Amino acid sequence: MKTPSIYVFDCSAAGMIVKAFLEHLDWNSSSSVSSLKDCILLAACEANQTLPQSAEFPADVFTACLTTPIKMALHWFCNRSLLHDSLEHTLIDQIPGRQNDRRTLLGELNWIFTAITDTIAWNVLPHDLFQRLFRQDLLVASLFRNFLLAERIMRSANCSPISFPLLPPTHQHHMWDAWDMAAEICLSKLPQLIADPNAEFQPSPFFTEQLTAFEVWLDHGSEGKKIPEQLPIVLQVLLSQSHRFRALVLLGRFLDMGPWAVDLALSVGIFPYVLKLLQTSAMELRHILVFIWTKILSLDKSCQADLVKDGGHAYFIRFLDSLDAYPEQRAMAAFVLAVIVDGHRIGQEACVNEGLIDVCLRHLQPENPNDAQNEPLLLQWLCLCLGKVWEDFSEAQLLGLQSNALEIVIHLLSEPQPEVRASAVFALGNLVDIGSPSLNGGDDDSDYDEKMRAELNVVRSLLQVSSDASPLVRSEVAVALTRFAMGHNKHIKSVAVEYWKPQTNSLLKSLPSLANISNSSNIYSPNSFIQGSSGLASHIGPVLRVGSDSSATGRDGRISTSSPMATNSIMHGSPHSDDSSQHSDSGMLQNASNGGLSYTRSRPVDNGIYSQFIATMCNVAKDPYPRIASIGQRALSLVGVEQVVMRNSRFSSGGAHSGEASAPASSNFGMSRSSSWFDMNSGHFSIAFRTPPVSPPQHDYLTGLRRVCSMEFRSRLLNSPDGLTDPLLSTNASRSNMGLDILPQSTIYRWSCGHFCRPLLTGSDDNEEANARREEQERIAIDCLAKCQRSSCKMTSQIASWDTRFELGTKASLLLPFSPIVVAADENEQIRVWNYEDALPVNTFENHKLSDRGLSKLLLINELDESLLLVGSSDGNVRIWKNCTQKGGQKLVTAFSSVQGHRSAGRSIVIDWQQQLGYLYASGDMSSILVWDLDKEQLLNTIQSTADSGISALSASQVQCGQFAAGFIDASVRIFDIRTPDRFVYMARPHAPRTEKVVGIGFQPGFDPYKIISASQAGDIQFLDVRRASEPYLTIEAHRGSLTALAVHRHAPVIASGSAKQMIKVFSLEGEQLTIIRYQPSFMGQRIGSVNCLSFHPYKSLLAAGAGDNALVSIYAEDNYQVK
Repeated sequence: MKTPSIYVFDCSAAGMIVKAFLEHLDWNSSSSVSSLKDCILLAACEANQTLPQSAEFPADVFTACLTTPIKMALHWFCNRSLLHDSLEHTLIDQIPGRQNDRRTLLGELNWIFTAITDTIAWNVLPHDLFQRLFRQDLLVASLFRNFLLAERIMRSANCSPISFPLLPPTHQHHMWDAWDMAAEICLSKLPQLIADPNAEFQPSPFFTEQLTAFEVWLDHGSEGKKIPEQLPIVLQVLLSQSHRFRALVLLGRFLDMGPWAVDLALSVGIFPYVLKLLQTSAMELRHILVFIWTKILSLDKSCQADLVKDGGHAYFIRFLDSLDAYPEQRAMAAFVLAVIVDGHRIGQEACVNEGLIDVCLRHLQPENPNDAQNEPLLLQWLCLCLGKVWEDFSEAQLLGLQSNALEIVIHLLSEPQPEVRASAVFALGNLVDIGSPSLNGGDDDSDYDEKMRAELNVVRSLLQVSSDASPLVRSEVAVALTRFAMGHNKHIKSVAVEYWKPQTNSLLKSLPSLANISNSSNIYSPNSFIQGSSGLASHIGPVLRVGSDSSATGRDGRISTSSPMATNSIMHGSPHSDDSSQHSDSGMLQNASNGGLSYTRSRPVDNGIYSQFIATMCNVAKDPYPRIASIGQRALSLVGVEQVVMRNSRFSSGGAHSGEASAPASSNFGMSRSSSWFDMNSGHFSIAFRTPPVSPPQHDYLTGLRRVCSMEFRSRLLNSPDGLTDPLLSTNASRSNMGLDILPQSTIYRWSCGHFCRPLLTGSDDNEEANARREEQERIAIDCLAKCQRSSCKMTSQIASWDTRFELGTKASLLLPFSPIVVAADENEQIRVWNYEDALPVNTFENHKLSDRGLSKLLLINELDESLLLVGSSDGNVRIWKNCTQKGGQKLVTAFSSVQGHRSAGRSIVIDWQQQLGYLYASGDMSSILVWDLDKEQLLNTIQSTADSGISALSASQVQCGQFAAGFIDASVRIFDIRTPDRFVYMARPHAPRTEKVVGIGFQPGFDPYKIISASQAGDIQFLDVRRASEPYLTIEAHRGSLTALAVHRHAPVIASGSAKQMIKVFSLEGEQLTIIRYQPSFMGQRIGSVNCLSFHPYKSLLAAGAGDNALVSIYAEDNYQVK
């Protein structure tokens, strides 16, 4: 017996034949499983049953159901309905119309019958069986639809048709009632249509009613409820022009409910329907079709080839180029095109031939230079689409360069949205060729020269944004620069050898790019590189440790867990370059770990760009964000620079930093931290992603960092062992160049795809919950403020004392506004959280695992919303954490260097936060103040301090947006306002003739923005009014040469000062001493310890004091304070 085959047994006891048939296959077939799968058996009854012999049925009733289902169904129904007496049965055989014409009665009945039997089968059968029987072959699907009717009719005659594969019973499914109703309506029209062939045909209301039922389900249904049984009917409706638009809109709403809905729609068979619709020219369908394809491709990109084969890519390119669509809709078209070309060379070629590059570049530029730029989401996806077109496609890269792509995309590196900047970096990075052999010594020298010049311009622009505040942007920069390193490794290595030669410093002195990272004396020697705290060793320190573990790389090129780069990242291995490659003239770097090859350029260029690259990547290797640091180490390792550094470091007598030498290498750059756009967790990405909003945020408080934590990414991406290498969004599935698998991979494309996996048509409930929480906390804050302002503020009662067990004492403390929680940290950047009402520890974690430690300040961001903890290190690095009050649940949201490019700032960085604008101010032993916009994650301004000394204290006004005060090492005080043209507002020397540095500064409580308080290390506290002369109007001699801390309450009329002589004093704004605290309220009355830090509660009369020698954190309140 040949297969595949279909057998129909229309006889009594047909079940016996089926049984014998299957037994025969089992005995005689060598591949019985395959033979069974390729055979379909349909039998009229079971082994112990006989066929019906009633005059009501034809003799071959089973065959009649399979071959003429509509007439058989109508005859059977007519005998059982009220039409039995009023309708002549002979009219059924005269139904007008054609089965394939839905505008006729017979065609509509056939259409309804198909929709209903499909619906029954999809709701009853397992989805894999449904696909096999109802979607793979038209004839098989038609037979099984008719078999469902046969089962219904035969069972009414006490026969049970059977099939192989076996189907569950369907004869009592309630959708048969819908068929009966539709049949009755059609039969009632039959006499009139036969009597008057010219009578107008009125369509059945069946499909309209089913669409309404589906719409009702959409209004009330969800993933956890019963699936919508009308989904197959909705797909059938797409065949009708009159119902098509409404069906597409409802289908779009359904797909928007989540990946589970897309899965269901694909299981029904949505793909061929919507693919065919791309051939229509109906303008009204364009927007919803683009939306539907966006939802499909966000889950499954396997239909790339089918889309290109049918010319679907041209449809989306035309839509992208149309100006009548909304920017968000055009962004969806760009997303669809990006998926079409992702890892698909045929798709890349087809889109390039259709002019996709020119379309994208044209829309990346505003028509009028004075106009505002396009919607950020559109800009983001235009860049990502370009990057995917250029990815590993040299011809497309050259076309882009000839179209002035470089200048257009570089302009986007200053956009306010970090998503746009990161996408622009991604596009630029894919213009950098990794070293294709076709371009090395190629046939066309002019193309090669143009490509080389363009790559160098790309790298120069990327070096400029390597200090971006967004880790998303810096990560893409690091990945792009690593691509450059792979293509130019020979030149980079040769420059690196000269760079670290111990016998000469002429080359180093000639490189202006190294000026910012050299030591102050500008003497380049091996010892200064290794030993100097402000020298190059601070940049290459981690690089010295990267290759220290010879067992870091296994046989397959993967990282072993003992390696310092054994991180839960998406990078594939950590190969070490061959030492001999630096002396090779082959222009090729042989990777010793996995045999990967990376080609180098055959012509040298100006060494300056390579020295800048090395200096930048040394900075990247010490990035405060763990993944970015590992990419920097990786880039240096790939080109052998790491080994050059290690080899030449042997000439040094000083060795590594003493603090670094004792730290285990494996703990320095671990990727166990969570992040703003991915969370490394057991080798997989977390579901918390930073996803771009459709429109820029309009709130007056910091939304950018809050939205980092609010978006959920679909969990299906978490199931892959290599992180985000799900087949849906894999970017390297078809790579052919050797060595590509060892490069760190970009994350922006796959991360950005998550935006379209979430609901886009409905608002998020998270926003409502956040607003409700904010309103409640505002109410609590107002109540607390009213009590606080009426209080005496004497702080005479110690309500809690906490032994933090910090080895170096408490460096900073912070009281949270809406929970009885105090956060403390020490100089080693250990952070501990404590509940002072329950006297219980809450959480403990390290700010980072680097050996270079030192704490500057703790700050709270978004205190009225989902609060984030900002930890400022004394080297200028800023890390922002969420979920700090959950034991072990802390997650790193973002990290960056607040004084990037100002390494002379040393170890005395000071920072402060302004909530209204979302600005972070940072300075130190340097001549400028950096203003960062954390909502945009971008450096907003650099203000010159106009002083000869560094800044020792900063305080941002919480009343006047953009205004802040700075205290200097030379005891002077200045006020700046970023809204004024010259930024400078006020200057005074209130502590003269003393010259000790300003320890603390702050704006006075309340809403008066003109009064400030300054305290110097000499012990005096000065009260200044900007509107008056530069002389203070009030002076308090609080301590004698030992003042270490100053705290100013934000709302209550009270300040506090702390002394190294184990003393705290509390004053009113009139200078009255309210309280002096020297001793612990214990039986022994011990001294409180030298005061390192003081901080008030934002809304209550509470004061937290941290001691330096005994590591205690004490909390003081009024006598009448009641612990809840």
